[in-house]
Amino acid sequence: MGCAHPTGEKGGLVTVKASADEVRQAFAGRRFALLIGIPQSHDEHWQPLRYAKKDVKDLAAVLQDPLRGRFAHVESLTTPAQTTREGVKAAVARLAALATQPEDVVVLYVSAHGTLARDARGELERYLVTSDADFHRVSQTALPIDALSAGLLASRSRRRVVVLATCHSGSGKSLLPEDVASELASLKGALRPLEEVSRASIVLSASDFLETAREDETLQNDVYTHWLIEALAGGGDRNGDGAVTATEAHDYARRRTWVFSQGRQRPSAEMVEVGADPVVLTGDVKRTGQPELYSYVPRLDGFTLRVDGVERAELPGGAAVGPGAHHVELAKGDEVLLTEEVRLEAGERLDVDSLARRTDPFLSMTATGGAFGFIDSVSRQQLLPVSPALGVAVRFERVLLKRITVEADLSGFGGQGALSLAPQSPGVPFGWSSILVGVSLAWQWDWRWVSVWVGPRVAGLWVQRSFSLDAYQGTQSAFSVTPGLLLGGAVHLTPHWEVSVGLQAMLAAVVVDGVTQTLGFAGAWAGIGYRF
Repeated sequence: MGCAHPTGEKGGLVTVKASADEVRQAFAGRRFALLIGIPQSHDEHWQPLRYAKKDVKDLAAVLQDPLRGRFAHVESLTTPAQTTREGVKAAVARLAALATQPEDVVVLYVSAHGTLARDARGELERYLVTSDADFHRVSQTALPIDALSAGLLASRSRRRVVVLATCHSGSGKSLLPEDVASELASLKGALRPLEEVSRASIVLSASDFLETAREDETLQNDVYTHWLIEALAGGGDRNGDGAVTATEAHDYARRRTWVFSQGRQRPSAEMVEVGADPVVLTGDVKRTGQPELYSYVPRLDGFTLRVDGVERAELPGGAAVGPGAHHVELAKGDEVLLTEEVRLEAGERLDVDSLARRTDPFLSMTATGGAFGFIDSVSRQQLLPVSPALGVAVRFERVLLKRITVEADLSGFGGQGALSLAPQSPGVPFGWSSILVGVSLAWQWDWRWVSVWVGPRVAGLWVQRSFSLDAYQGTQSAFSVTPGLLLGGAVHLTPHWEVSVGLQAMLAAVVVDGVTQTLGFAGAWAGIGYRF
C-alpha cells in the first residue's frame, strides 16, 4: 500500500495486489557474494595454484544462475592488482556495505594459499597469502584470516558465510616459515583452530586445521570447492524442500571430500547462528522439507548419529529422516552418549546437542582432600595452624538458567599442635578437631571437557580445642557462620569421571579472649568425582 489519493491529498490508501510468493521474496533478503581467487603471490616461495581462478569462475556461475543462486551482486577478484592485502580488505568492506538488511545473505569465498606466523604480540595466527605477501615478513604483508570475518561485522546482515578453500598444514595450499613449521612439528597432539568461534554466522573450511587442502587435476578445482559447487547446484538439498542452505552444502561437500581424499582431508565448520534460521544460498523453500537431525557443537565432533539402528551421519553434520517416531543414538566406538526416542514433524530441525544435554550428567559426587587455615600468621600461631582436611562435595549442575550450579560440601580436619602465645615462651600443646559444612551458588562455564564455576558461598565452621595441662584440662568449642566465595573447576576425563579443584575464601567470626574478631579463613582442595 502507498500514500496516494485521487484528489492529491496525502493519507489515502491504495491497495496493491501481490502474490504470496512475491511478498515472501520481498522480505527474504538479497544475496551478495565476494569471490576471491589468488593463484600466485609475487614471492616465489609459494607455488602457483592451478585452479584458484577457475574455482571463482565456477562458483560465480552457480551463484548468478537465475534458476539457482540468483545473487543480486557477485564480485570476483583474481588479478594480482585486485588481490593485494589492501585490495582484499577494501573489497570486504564493499561487500559489508551492500548488505543493509538483517535478512540479506552475505557470502565471502577465498581460494588461495594459507600460512601461519607470529603476529606483533607473538601469538600464532592464520594468514591468507595475498598477491603481495612476503614469505619472510608474513605478519606485516599477508592478511590475517580473522580479518575477513571481522570485516563483515560492519554489515547489518545476520546471515554471513565465510568459505575458506585454504589450509595451514605446511603442504598442499600452504607453506609455513621454517621456525613455525619446526614449532608445530614439536607439538604433541592436535592443534585446534586459533579462532574457535567467529562472530560471522558460519565459517566453512576446506580442511581441518593442519590438514592439507588439495587441488585435483581430474576435478580441475579445489577438491572441496568442486563438491560445494555441486551441492549448490541442487545436489545438496538434503531435506528436499527446494533450497540448499549453507550447512546442507557444507555437509554434502564435506562427506564427498573425505571420500575422494580417502580420509586425508576433513572439511570443518565453526558456527554460531545455526538452527532456527538456516542461511539459504541457492534455490527457494518451495515445500515443507523432511525433518532433520544435526549438530555442529565441538563437543560432539566425531560422534556417529544413528537413526533407527542405521548410521546416518558423522558429526559435525546432519541427516534428513522421515516424519514420525525415531530411535536416536549418538556413539563413538563402544561409547554410547545418547539413546532416546523422538517424534519429528515435517519441516522440524532438531539439534541433537539439545538431546545430549538432557542426558548429560547433572549431579557429581567428589571425594576431596586439601588444607584449611586462617589467612593471617598471628591467628595460625595463636588459634589454629593450617590443617589437612578430607571431605566430600556434591554438585548439582544447570539448576537454573542452564548456568547456575549449586554445590554442597562437608569436610573435617584436626590434629595436634602447640600454641605460641608469646615470642619467647614455650608452645602450649593442644589437640583440635573441626567440621566445615558449606553451600555455594555459582555461575558455571563449560568449554569442551572443562568446566569452571565461581560464586558466593556460606558455611558453618565448628572448632573444638582440647588442652591437657597440669594447670588446665578441658575443651573449648566455637561455631561461626562464614560467608565467602568459591572458585572451582573440573576436567571431565570421561562422560562420568572428573578431576576437580577448588578454592574457598571466607570470613570467620571468632571469639578471642572474650572479644569477637572477624578473621580471614581459606581453603584449597582437589578431588576425584563421579557424575550421574
